[in-house]
Amino acid sequence: MTQSVVVQVGQCGNQVGCRFWDLALREHAHVNKKGLYDEALSSFFRNVDTRKSDSRACGVGGRIQHLKARAVLVDMEEGVVNEILQGPLREVFDSTQLLTDVSGSGNNWAVGHMTYGSAYREQIVDKLRKAAEHCDCLQCFFLIHSMGGGTGSGLGTRVLSLLEEEFPEVCRIVTSIYPSAEDDVITSPYNSVLAMRELTEHADCVLPVENQSLVDIVNKIKQMSHSGKPGSVIKRDSAIISGRGGLSGPEKPFDAMNNIVANLLLNITSSARFEGSLNMDLNEIAMNLVPFPRLHYLVPSLTPLYTLADVSVPTRRLDQMFSDAFSKDHQLIRADPKHSLYLACALMVRGNVQVSDLRRNIERLKPSLPFVSWNQEGWKTGLCSVPPVGHSHSLLALANNTCVKPTFMELKERFTKLYRKKAHLHHYLHVEGMEQSFFSEAVDSLSSLIEEYNHLDATKRRLMPDAPRLPIAR
Repeated sequence: MTQSVVVQVGQCGNQVGCRFWDLALREHAHVNKKGLYDEALSSFFRNVDTRKSDSRACGVGGRIQHLKARAVLVDMEEGVVNEILQGPLREVFDSTQLLTDVSGSGNNWAVGHMTYGSAYREQIVDKLRKAAEHCDCLQCFFLIHSMGGGTGSGLGTRVLSLLEEEFPEVCRIVTSIYPSAEDDVITSPYNSVLAMRELTEHADCVLPVENQSLVDIVNKIKQMSHSGKPGSVIKRDSAIISGRGGLSGPEKPFDAMNNIVANLLLNITSSARFEGSLNMDLNEIAMNLVPFPRLHYLVPSLTPLYTLADVSVPTRRLDQMFSDAFSKDHQLIRADPKHSLYLACALMVRGNVQVSDLRRNIERLKPSLPFVSWNQEGWKTGLCSVPPVGHSHSLLALANNTCVKPTFMELKERFTKLYRKKAHLHHYLHVEGMEQSFFSEAVDSLSSLIEEYNHLDATKRRLMPDAPRLPIAR
């Protein structure tokens, strides 16, 4: 078995990451009844004997002693990390995995990337190396961060470039939370566009998630619970509503949104954490879904959206689940992939599902999904036999689709509105190492990315001419 390390940066990254660890432990507890440290657990957890002075790791096959998450937690404010250390997950992390400051990045990409990135470079690299040394076969880094603030966008993308520098052969999968247009951080368009350039240059795959999509999904689930239909009730203290997993203190409005992103991570890592008849290797995601290095933004969609027994609704039929995964209501960004162009698509199914079910549904859906002409069979499938807790099956679709383009165009438009007036620019240019050329280069990189998607979209609209016929004798 291989191992992966989760790197959580900034307030949002740490809240989502913490929720992931809480739900992952619940899943393993549901399956692992004997209390043995098996290969499934070893993929994301170490087993440490704290009774020994050197806290030596225990091998696979023995009793579970003390589980430690394979994680590095970074934040330039102490708040969220302190909440984690006071919450039910405090034993899952130790001080060697944590890096915090007290002053924060002030919603400024340059402070996160330049100031803290330089000041803490050695410590970050040291913690990443230690996490890597605990792995027998390190396969993947999962980076979780948000794009709108200063630490997540700035320091998060600095950590990403350090991962490429220090571990060039290890796959880097980034989950990025994009701000909504109504975001209360005025400078979020600057932070997001500056971060986008780094994601385009240094990530192997990016899973973009929009705040607004998460808000819409949570509202839809709450509406379902108030609809009065029998069975459509959200259980009290459930994963979607209580959402306090791993954190101390009162519930916050965005906890339910964080759960959805944590469930995305649960599903994408399920094949690494559990056995299956057709498990998908994490390296295969980039290999099969990214035909061009810069076009590595994969649109995630989840069904059911309320995993871990969050909502008591009747189970969706298997075929309906496949249809849901391709509807815009289940995308984690506001997009409609059916009216855009697919470069490739992965289906990661959990539960008692047969390969024949997968093939049947792909054949059924194929006519309605426009794929590029040179990759009509661009499907990658994975089957994990362990379903989410409380469900018979679930499905995660990852689509490399040109439908991400409107999200990027809207982001560029919001950036340009500020940049045209040079509004708030002085806050960035006062930071040592930051130059105005960074802004123009970042927006040029984004424009170039949009143009690459435009070029692909144009091939969809172009009608294929009829093949020339042999001339018939006059």
